Amino acid sequence: MAFTIDVDEGKWSKEVLQILLVDRTTNRNIIWGTDDYEALGKEYNSHYPILFELITGKNSGVIQPRILKTKESQGNRTKGKAEVFTPSWVCNAQNNLVDNAWFGCENIFNREIEKGWETNIEKIKFPDKKNKTWQKYVDEKRLEITCGEAPYLVSRYDTVSGQPLELKDRIGMLDRKMRVVCENTDSDTEWLKWSERAFQSVYGFEFQGDSLLIARENLLASYCDYMEEKLNRQPTERELINIAKIISWNLWQTDGLTYTIPYEEAIEPFKQVALFELHEKEKKCLCIIKDWRAKRIYTFQNLVNKGGN
Repeated sequence: MAFTIDVDEGKWSKEVLQILLVDRTTNRNIIWGTDDYEALGKEYNSHYPILFELITGKNSGVIQPRILKTKESQGNRTKGKAEVFTPSWVCNAQNNLVDNAWFGCENIFNREIEKGWETNIEKIKFPDKKNKTWQKYVDEKRLEITCGEAPYLVSRYDTVSGQPLELKDRIGMLDRKMRVVCENTDSDTEWLKWSERAFQSVYGFEFQGDSLLIARENLLASYCDYMEEKLNRQPTERELINIAKIISWNLWQTDGLTYTIPYEEAIEPFKQVALFELHEKEKKCLCIIKDWRAKRIYTFQNLVNKGGN
């Protein structure tokens, strides 16, 4: 299948796409979170949910990556929501800093050159330490804040230039985990297990619903890419549903300043409220995320307050 920057929503079944539209905090759909689409009708109001029928069929192609939007639209989003995307070479350099600290050395996945990189084609070597195995690396939690289309997690294309990136040259945090999984698993069963764990380990949040949906689709499309490369097949519907559910939990819609869903009021920290009322407010407002290894659900605010522990 020919590569396209924009993942056509028609690529997925209705069930898979509806999962990618779910907001796990509200159990409703993610909302538009931008007024870019309001000229299309009242259903496209920034506070309204992104519905399946609004982005498929005759409405297919309504949501597009930033690089395919008009210059005017790009400028408006920069002014209105400070939306600025990062070139892949910068994402790579910053992701390398994280890996340099984890591995205790440099040039693990690639060697940086001016505004680019040269991929290390050798199998990734891990330190001879019990807590530095390839499995530990795959399970290490990673978060991209204000993730936009998630270029720090997966790098199907350069979000600034639109240049597609070959699978072997991708530099996202999830890309690196998937490379490690592909290099260290020998059976379909083992690959499926560890690729699932890789997806469970990466997180991201975003205010604007259209960008969040693109980010979620980029992750799911990347799963398809790596399966095709390793197992020489595309995922089954059941496999897509499984990964889509993980993605819908791990990439969530939030106001990064209040830890609530967009346009919801934050809980005032020193306001006296009844215990029941406080519980209802938390349930209504504060965004929740899932720790797959601990099998627990937390509010993101609680994790931030505890330093992520």
